[in-house]
Amino acid sequence: MRRLLPLLLLAPLLSALPGSPGQAAPAPPPARAARYEAQIRWTEHGIPHITADDFGSLGFGSGYAAAENSICTLLDTLITGRGERSRWFGPSARYRDQVTLDATNLQVDTVVGDLHNRRVVEKLLRSPAGPRPVTKRMVAGYTAGLNAWLARNEVTDPACAGEPWLKQKATPVDLWYGVYLANLLASTGVFVPQIADADPPSLDDPGLPEVPVSAADVDVDALLTALGRDPEAPFGSNATAAGRAITSTGRGMLLGNPHFPWRGRYHFTQQHLTIPGEYDVAGASLIGSPAVNIGWNKDVAWSHTVSTAYRFTPYEYRALGPTTYLTDGGPAQLERRLVKVRVRTPGGGLRTVTEDVYRTPQGYVVDSPATLMPWSLTSVWAIRDANAEHLRTVDTFLEMGRATSVRDLLRRQDAMGGMPWVNTTAADRAGRVLYADHSVVPHVTNEMKQQCLTPVGLLLDQLVGLPGLDGTFAGSRCAWGADADAQRPGILGPRRLPEAFRDDWVMNANDSYWLPNPAERLEGFPTIIGCERCERTMRTRMVSQYVIDRIRGGRKETPRSFRGHQYENRLRAAEVAREGGALDRLCARTGEDEACRVLARWDGRSDADSVGTHLFEAFIAAAPADALWKVPFDPARPLATPRTLNEDSPQLVAAMQAAIDGLRAAKVPLDAAWGDLQVAGDRGADPLPLGGGTGDAVGNANALASRFPVQNRDRYRPITYGSSHIQAISFLDGGRLDARTILTYSQSENPRSPFSQDQTELFSAERWVRFAWTDAQIEADLLRSEVVRG
Repeated sequence: MRRLLPLLLLAPLLSALPGSPGQAAPAPPPARAARYEAQIRWTEHGIPHITADDFGSLGFGSGYAAAENSICTLLDTLITGRGERSRWFGPSARYRDQVTLDATNLQVDTVVGDLHNRRVVEKLLRSPAGPRPVTKRMVAGYTAGLNAWLARNEVTDPACAGEPWLKQKATPVDLWYGVYLANLLASTGVFVPQIADADPPSLDDPGLPEVPVSAADVDVDALLTALGRDPEAPFGSNATAAGRAITSTGRGMLLGNPHFPWRGRYHFTQQHLTIPGEYDVAGASLIGSPAVNIGWNKDVAWSHTVSTAYRFTPYEYRALGPTTYLTDGGPAQLERRLVKVRVRTPGGGLRTVTEDVYRTPQGYVVDSPATLMPWSLTSVWAIRDANAEHLRTVDTFLEMGRATSVRDLLRRQDAMGGMPWVNTTAADRAGRVLYADHSVVPHVTNEMKQQCLTPVGLLLDQLVGLPGLDGTFAGSRCAWGADADAQRPGILGPRRLPEAFRDDWVMNANDSYWLPNPAERLEGFPTIIGCERCERTMRTRMVSQYVIDRIRGGRKETPRSFRGHQYENRLRAAEVAREGGALDRLCARTGEDEACRVLARWDGRSDADSVGTHLFEAFIAAAPADALWKVPFDPARPLATPRTLNEDSPQLVAAMQAAIDGLRAAKVPLDAAWGDLQVAGDRGADPLPLGGGTGDAVGNANALASRFPVQNRDRYRPITYGSSHIQAISFLDGGRLDARTILTYSQSENPRSPFSQDQTELFSAERWVRFAWTDAQIEADLLRSEVVRG
C-alpha cells in the first residue's frame, strides 16, 4: 500500500493531461485576428475603391492596390530610400527621376546613406516636425499591404519580374525615407551630384572658376537649369477654380491638370479612400503616398501646381583653409562624414566603397560652379533646406481630405505645415474658390535678406530670386526667422504667404502668385516666394483666356464647358502671332510657299488632326524669345502683353526658315497631321495620336513633352511627360457632384494588364472617365471585389 499510495494520488492528475485516455482533445487556439482588413472594389479602368474601419487598414488597402498597379516603381522607390541603388543596379548607372534628380546610383546612395547614418527620418518621426500617430498607422498599414500583395501574387511586369530584390520586405521606415526624398525634389535633390562629389580645394586644384562680376556675364537660362528650373523643360501644372459668380450651378467647379512624368517615382495612380462616416476622399496619389494628393471629397475639390518659391537658401562662408571657415564665433571646421556603400561589381558580386560628404550646421556643402557656388580656397557654400526639416507631407494631404470648405482646406493645410513645393487651387460646394501658395518656404524676409546677401548672393538674388546669405552669421543675424503662426520655426507662417479667396475664379499655371485673377494683385511678399509685376507665360495666358472668353458677355461656365477647356488645345502664342496676318507675312518672307500655305490653312490648334502645329512649334523653338514681340510686357496689362509679332525681324525670318529646314531634314512632311507626329511614348504604349503640345512658350494648356522616351522612338514626338491625372469636379445641388477624370498614361504600369493603355486611348480620343463616387456608381461600374487582410 505504501508503494501504491503515490500512484493513487497521481491518477487524477494524469487523467487530466491532454491526450490521456478518456480525456477530450483541447480545442485549437483561436486564429490570430487580422491586424488590418480592407475591402477593395475595383471599378472600370482598374480604379480601387478602398473601404476600411480605421486608417491603418485603409493604408493596408491602399498599399495592396498600389502594388497591383505599380509594383516595380514602388519597390524601386523603396530601394532608393534605403540607399541601395548601387547594390542592385550598379554604381555607375544613372538614376533620373524625370523631374530634377539626375545622378549616378553611387551619388544617390552616398547622400541617402548619410541621411541614414544621421538617422534623419528616425529622429523626425519622434519630433514635433514629424507625423501624427494616425499617419504613422496609415504608413505602417501601407507597407504591410505592399508586403501582403507580394506574398500572395506573382509579379508579371517584365520590368522587374524575377528580380532578387522582390524578396525584400518593406518597412514603414523605408517608405518614410521615400516620402522624405520626395520632399527634397526642388532643393537638396537638385544638388545630389554636387554634394556627393564635393571635395576640398587644394593648391593644385584651387576651385577658382571665372567668377562673373555682373548680371550681364551670366547665362541665366544655364543658371536656372543648374538650379532644377530648366526653361526649356519646366515641370508644372494648370489649375482653375470657378466660383458661384460665374457658374451655371451657383456652386464651385475645379479643373486640375498636373504636368508630371508618365513613368517613374513621380507619376500618379488613382484611388478612392473611405472610412464610413469619417473619411471619404478620391483622386490621385504619387507613387508611395497612401494619401490622396490631388482630389476631392463631398464638399471640396483641389489641385496643385508647382510653386515658384525656393525651399532652400545657400550660405556662403569665408574659407580660412581647405576645410576651415569663419563664423562670428571664430574659425570652425567642416564636418566630414564617411559613407559606406555596397556596390555591385561587374562580375555580379558585392564590395564596399567609402565615400564622403561635408556639412556645416546649416546643411550639406556643395561644389556647384554652374550655380555660382564653387568650393574654392576663398569660399565654401552649404545649403539649408526647409523641406529637410520636417516629415509632415502625408499628414497635410491626409488632413486636407477632411475639409468642408476652401477656407477649412487652407486652415488644415497650414496646421499640418507640410505642403512641400506646390500651390493649391480649390473650389467648394458653396461656390467659393481659393488660390494659395502656402507651401514650405524658408523664413527669409526681404529685410533680413538685404542685411545678409554676399556679393555673389546678391547676383543670385537679382538674376533668379535666390538669396545667397552670409554664412559667417548663419547662426545669428542671418539665421532663418520664426513666425508664431507657423507649424515650426524656420518657415514663413500663413500670414506672410499669398492667398486669394473669391466668388468668381482663380487660376495658376506655375507663374508666381502675383496674378491669381485679372482683377487681383498679390503684392508685398518676401521675394523668395516669387516675383511680382512680372511677365506671365503664354500657358498662363491661355488658361486664363479660356475663362475670359467663356464668361464674356455674361455667359456662365457649365460643367460641360468648364471641363471642355482641357481638350480645346488652343495655342495662345499662335493666336497672338496671327493677329492682323503677321505670322503669314513673316512666313512669306522665307519664300517657302508650301510651308506658308500649310500655316495659312492651319486651324491654330494642337488637335490630333491639326495640320501645321509642328511648323509653329518648330518656329517658336527656333526663335529668340527676346525678339518675338514688338510690344513688351506691361504690368498694367499682364494677360495682353507682350504682343504684336515682330514680323520684320531678320532673326524671326531666319527662325522660320530654320524650322522649315529642320522638319525637312528630319523627313517630316510639312502637311503632316499633328497626331501622326505626336504619339504616346510611355513603356508598352501603342503609337496613339495625341492632341496637346508645348506649354510655356507656345501657350498650350494641355502641355505634353518628350523626355527620355522608351517607346515609339521612331516617331517625331513620343510623349512621356505632361498632362497626367486630370480632374474636372463640379458640385451640384442635393449634395451631388460630377467627377470626370482621365489618367493620361493609364492606371497600371504593367503592359500585360488590361489597364495599361485603356485611359490613354480615351485621352487620345479626347474623352473622360466618369469617376464612380457614390456606392451606387461603384456597384454599377464594379469589376471585382475582394477583402484583404494582414
